[in-house]
Amino acid sequence: MNKISIAYKIKTNLLKELEKEERIVILEKQSLLKKLSFSKKEYADIYFHSGTLDDISISNIKNSKKTIVNSKQLKNNILLKIDILDEKIVVVYPSLKLNYQKPKKIKEKICKEFDIDSTPKIIYFTAKNLKTSGVKEFFDIIVSLNSMNKQIIISSDKTQITSLKFLISKYNFGDEVLLLEDYKNENELFLAADIFILPTYNKSFASNVLKAMYCKCAVFTTSTNHASELIDVFATMENPSDPNSSFKVDALLSRNDDLKYIQKANRKKAKKYELLKNLNKLNSILDNI
Repeated sequence: MNKISIAYKIKTNLLKELEKEERIVILEKQSLLKKLSFSKKEYADIYFHSGTLDDISISNIKNSKKTIVNSKQLKNNILLKIDILDEKIVVVYPSLKLNYQKPKKIKEKICKEFDIDSTPKIIYFTAKNLKTSGVKEFFDIIVSLNSMNKQIIISSDKTQITSLKFLISKYNFGDEVLLLEDYKNENELFLAADIFILPTYNKSFASNVLKAMYCKCAVFTTSTNHASELIDVFATMENPSDPNSSFKVDALLSRNDDLKYIQKANRKKAKKYELLKNLNKLNSILDNI
């Protein structure tokens, strides 16, 4: 059996599965001692790139047989900066490993837990860093909505939610906004939601966008975020403050058939990136090394 070496910055669920295979060898990062001894640097057959394109990343990309990235935009950025063949960079979108349950059932459970009406559509927002993920812009969208058919849920850790309370005091939301801190079953919030909005300033692929699609949400995010590649033009925001966003969300709140169509289409698309399906795709790439 031919061994295949891999290297990466961040260990994802996909890589955890890949490491279980006998033919896979993890190439450890070069230690300081090895660097000082001027020994020849080893390069992996497959390099999984994420994050900043620094000198180390560039060196790994140039010397690997294939480089795996999680978006087309990231691939294009590499091709612009490095003189390398297009076929050496392969896009494998992030993998999903979620316990999918019927959204209607979970929504009823969540609404009962927090004593809120289950009739309105739930608009959800969550992020590790609420500010850079566009929470102020999210509020601006909510304020601009004409429809009363909505319940807003925002979740994050205690520190983020505590800081958010100062910002939210400037708006007159009343009971329309539910703030949840350190909620254990976050995946259930995605399942309960009807619409997920992420007007983020971050460019790196927002995994919550794919998660929301898988959980049958209509999803809006900014065109500069790499996850926008998976949503249609209607759901793409030109920037975090795109004035058209509130009109589009209002349209879905008032047209249930359109909302359901988008939700079903998003789930169908997201199912392509389930963990085992991505693992099969990755193994097909490795088989041709």
